[in-house]
Amino acid sequence: MTDGLYWTGGVAAYRRVMCRSIKTLREPYTEHVTDEDVRAAALQYVRKVSGFRAPAGHNAEAFDRAVETITAATQTLLEQLEIRGRRVAR
Repeated sequence: MTDGLYWTGGVAAYRRVMCRSIKTLREPYTEHVTDEDVRAAALQYVRKVSGFRAPAGHNAEAFDRAVETITAATQTLLEQLEIRGRRVAR
């Protein structure tokens, strides 16, 4: 969950919101997770955190590097997760 600023009746308020574009990438929620699924989740995360759907040219390298770093971290996480005492198949 992330904190989000939203407007209601002309007044700013804070609330906790979930990024709805990122799906759960482990069993039993997803039977088969592809490398493309993991990269898509990383891309959505970077977009959400940066506030940009696509970076300007001067930010492209940092944006792309962040996507690759988060993709690798997500792959590692999914490979190491244990659910109810057993390793999650991937």
